[in-house]
Amino acid sequence: MSPPGRVFDDDAEPEGRYANYFQVGHNEVEFVVDFGQFYADGIRARRHTRIITSPVYVKALLEVLRQSIHEYEATFGPIAPGAPES
Repeated sequence: MSPPGRVFDDDAEPEGRYANYFQVGHNEVEFVVDFGQFYADGIRARRHTRIITSPVYVKALLEVLRQSIHEYEATFGPIAPGAPES
């Protein structure tokens, strides 16, 4: 979550990683979100990134994702359901 008009102050380009596998856990004070890749011929997903954040920020992330999905679907049409269960 960043305030409107706020930009990152570093010059480094962030590393991009593809994720089609997600796992979420939580306790009283934090959420843990793992991102990874699952291959159809594989037995397991390979986790490559773990984000740990507070409940307040994970809820803010949820709202940002909802808004982004709404804008995407307004431009390109509905996203079909059907992602495989993990």
